[in-house]
Amino acid sequence: MLYAGICLQGCAAPNGDKVKAKVDDSVYKIIDSKWQDSFGGRDNYRVSDAASGPNDVQIDKAVPAGGILTLQQAVSIATAHNRQYQLEKENLYAKALDLRLARHQFEPILFGATSAEYVKARGGEAIEEKGSFGVQRMFATGATVGANVALSWIDVLSGNASGGLSQIFSFAASQPLLRGSDPNVVLENLTQAERDTLYQVRLFNRFRKAFVVEIITSYYQVLQAGDAVQNARSNYDTLTGVYELAEKLAIAGRLPLYELDQARQDTLRASDDCLATQKLYEQALDEFKLVLSLPTEAKFALDAKELQALRTSEMPMPVFSETEAIETALARRLDFANTADAIDDAQRKIIVALDNLRPDLRLTAATQQKNSGVSDPVTLRKARSTASVGAQMDLNLDKLAAENDYRSALLIIQQQRREYERMQDTVVLEVRKAYRDLAEAADRYKVQSEALFLARQRFNNTITLLEYNRANTRDVLDARKDLYNAQNAATAALINYAIAMLDFYRDVEIMQVRPDGMWQNAFATSAK
Repeated sequence: MLYAGICLQGCAAPNGDKVKAKVDDSVYKIIDSKWQDSFGGRDNYRVSDAASGPNDVQIDKAVPAGGILTLQQAVSIATAHNRQYQLEKENLYAKALDLRLARHQFEPILFGATSAEYVKARGGEAIEEKGSFGVQRMFATGATVGANVALSWIDVLSGNASGGLSQIFSFAASQPLLRGSDPNVVLENLTQAERDTLYQVRLFNRFRKAFVVEIITSYYQVLQAGDAVQNARSNYDTLTGVYELAEKLAIAGRLPLYELDQARQDTLRASDDCLATQKLYEQALDEFKLVLSLPTEAKFALDAKELQALRTSEMPMPVFSETEAIETALARRLDFANTADAIDDAQRKIIVALDNLRPDLRLTAATQQKNSGVSDPVTLRKARSTASVGAQMDLNLDKLAAENDYRSALLIIQQQRREYERMQDTVVLEVRKAYRDLAEAADRYKVQSEALFLARQRFNNTITLLEYNRANTRDVLDARKDLYNAQNAATAALINYAIAMLDFYRDVEIMQVRPDGMWQNAFATSAK
């Protein structure tokens, strides 16, 4: 029967994998169409349960076999598994889903329904099955068109009515002439959805740059904490040697006992420093594991060669001035571009609000044709054909809500302009700060490097003088303390210098993320 056949074809359980693959394909086509080359490579943006792209990072959520995690491995693991990164990818996907639906509103939309019922009236009985199938579509002019075919199968059980198959074709169209006839107004929701997707693509790429800076910064800071542990241990070992030398001199009568006690006290403090720095290092390493979405009980160490590479590499100041950096940021910052485009969005909302103040006048047309002589089993009325053309008008006499919407739209555009100015000032402030931080970090690294050289030289001189009884123990201990502090200060200055450079490239928006999650200067061919 009609109902049973339709149900067998249309009511089968859907194939979830096919639905998912279909939606994924359309969503990523949308995202790719919004992704501009200047944003960076189209990689590492697919949600975790979708098929990976050819350039996406594919790395196990596990510690390398050697137990040493390099910087690039850390960034790759974070890119593939970090929870916040996964959320940002899902936010991008969700925004493209919204656009997919908004576009569908202006595509042919199919619909269908079926029903079956038992009818008893006027001494007759019948079973009637109905099916309705059609299509409707909205156009940019505001016009809506719909066509429908209704099928009916009547099986007469008793009575004089005749049964059989009948069909009814109906068509309806509506075209607004005043309110809702401007294509810009009709397409506004679609236009906004298109732009919102572009904005989300920009924000995602902005996030990727901030993310890689965050991961590298965390990696460097853990290296710094590990270096502090090494410095503390070296300081303890050296002070232990100083104490042993002082003890020999004291036994020989060449050194007062209180100076021996001073050496012992500093050795004990050095031992305490070892415990404290070790604790801080382990805490920093555990927190870094969370950033990588690795279990905190995972056992690994960071690659000390990365710190050595920083010490031997040249990290010069950018070749352009602060003014040029600001101009570059204002031209390239993706979050600032969104703020600028939001003014256009607000301007369009004013046009929509004005349109809503107009009366609604629309032309309508409809027709219906029944293509069978079968009588209705209930009323026994004969089939007929109808057609109509007319007009409908709503004078829109109550305009209070629309007036409020218009006035609110005027206020919103003022707010968006102020937000644009605020964002512009924020970008300038961030770039100026990043430029100053980088200049200061470079100078401080030079100062601390020289201070470390002098502190090491001073300690070596004082320990030699102590051996010849030309310096006291306090001079040696003070020199060693200054050397210890200088070692930590030099490492901190180096790390701050590297981080300041990353922050500067991020804030000026001249950083691009590579497929492996690392970064490179957008204006340079060599990767960092």
